[in-house]
Amino acid sequence: MKYPAVLILLVILASISSCIPTKKLTYLQENTEKVNDSLISLHLQQQPYRVQVGDVLSVRLKALDQELVEFFNPVGSGSTSLNEGYYYDGFAVDRHGNIRMPTLGEMNVLGRTTEEIRGIVEQKLLEDYFEEEANIFVTVKLAGIRYTMVGEIGSPGIKTELTEKLSVMQAIANSGDIPLTGDRTDVIIIRQYPGGQKIHHIDLTTIDAMSSPYYYIQPNDMIVVNPLPQKSLGAGTTGLDSFRTILTVITALTTTILLFTRL
Repeated sequence: MKYPAVLILLVILASISSCIPTKKLTYLQENTEKVNDSLISLHLQQQPYRVQVGDVLSVRLKALDQELVEFFNPVGSGSTSLNEGYYYDGFAVDRHGNIRMPTLGEMNVLGRTTEEIRGIVEQKLLEDYFEEEANIFVTVKLAGIRYTMVGEIGSPGIKTELTEKLSVMQAIANSGDIPLTGDRTDVIIIRQYPGGQKIHHIDLTTIDAMSSPYYYIQPNDMIVVNPLPQKSLGAGTTGLDSFRTILTVITALTTTILLFTRL
């Protein structure tokens, strides 16, 4: 009579220990000890992005007489999508950190922000081609944010979002969210720097993640979501799943023990 009670106790303990707690599944949890019906001030730390080799820039010129600047603006094909248009008509940063524009020639943009590049292009145009009265207006943007999602994610792969600002939460949402078996407490961001790559970590289960300097992703980031230990154990993601799995194992063991004891 001892065996059934022991087996039931083992099933209960195993189920509790193997299922994934809600705290590891909930995004951006508040600290209840610090927050009491008050406004939360979130200081989002995002440094201006500095252009790297392989980036694609979109440079557009406008003026009172638009015909004066048409030559400088690339003409996209109507048969391509917006994303493809940026790829074919944008200005790629080569391995020397230069872009090559019509008439203006090569300009080094490596390590500069889009605002700094806009100032360089504008100054060069005013010095060599236009007068102040032309009222030229230059816009320089990144041709989208290209990043890679791998690991425990709904839709892994290389993504490109046509935006200037993209948070890691938005990137995850665009990739089908993290399943129950993914580790939200230690999302890894591998970021490109002029001297190489660096690995950063962010815990998306706490509200403090929104104050992290890595909350907003940058072009060429790789976001890695590793699996929780429960997946490798194969015990199930919820209490019911774990109970069913372990009950099956215990039942098989009990049957085996009973058969041997009767021999």
